[in-house]
Amino acid sequence: MASCLVTGGAGFIGSNLVRALLAQGHSVRVLDNFSTGRHENLAELKADIDLQTGDLRDTDALFDAVLGVQHIFHLGALPSVARSVTDPLSTHEVNVTGTLNLLLAAREAGVERVIFSSSSSVYGNTEELPKREDMLPNPLSPYALSKLTGEHYLRIFWELYGLRTYSLRYFNVFGPRQDPASHYAAVIPLFVQAYQRGDAPRIHGDGEQTRDFTFVDDVVAGNLCCMSAADDAAGGVYNLAWGNRTSINELARDIGALMKQTATPVHEPPREGDVRDSQADSSRARKALNWTPQVTFEDGLKQTVEWFKVNG
Repeated sequence: MASCLVTGGAGFIGSNLVRALLAQGHSVRVLDNFSTGRHENLAELKADIDLQTGDLRDTDALFDAVLGVQHIFHLGALPSVARSVTDPLSTHEVNVTGTLNLLLAAREAGVERVIFSSSSSVYGNTEELPKREDMLPNPLSPYALSKLTGEHYLRIFWELYGLRTYSLRYFNVFGPRQDPASHYAAVIPLFVQAYQRGDAPRIHGDGEQTRDFTFVDDVVAGNLCCMSAADDAAGGVYNLAWGNRTSINELARDIGALMKQTATPVHEPPREGDVRDSQADSSRARKALNWTPQVTFEDGLKQTVEWFKVNG
């Protein structure tokens, strides 16, 4: 069994990953500053993990966090395209400088692998679909640029220093523990919450924009695959997604049907920095990481809605 550090482990994806690592018998340390992560996401796990409160901009906290660790899952970040448009400097400091700080600490401590949570937003508005890792990136927001910069730093640390790194591009991850309360919350928990209140969900733009929604368990599985991936996969970038497209209008109808609600969505102006269409080609991850998604969009959406019905 391995010793693992999960940065951002109190967040939505991070807390699901922590549970999966514990279930496999690994020892888990979590580093989070709780700016967007939530204590309740780890509430029943406190006795089973080493929870450290710290910031990616604090080099002393990072060096303490990486000591004795074999694998680092780097999910800690300031999320949200919209937030980065409003405050690009903080996004850079946390997502770029923070990632470099972590890599330096990992190299110094002799960490074996660093697995980085990147984003499909690095592609921008490419006309060609599905999106492949060999396409020229075209980030449209400071957030997207910060993730692309992180990917390059990981590649360089593999090529220059021999630190095994893996960058995973996520495509609209959803599932239990996704926070609907944040101003920058993702669309699925916002829609569920609106229908729970009997309100009309709000859609930015005409709603015909499409996304490749991927259930969180499949993204967690992709992270776990990197722990045993061959060396020739190190330094690489990998799409993690199901490979389908669903429009936001379709999504609203599907959630409304599951919750037996019929409120007509309200359309608002489009958001700056949002891409129009997103769909992944995940064949590289399937081959190099031996990863295959298991949960369909329909099944994942049912599980998610049921979780929110119980947990609010």
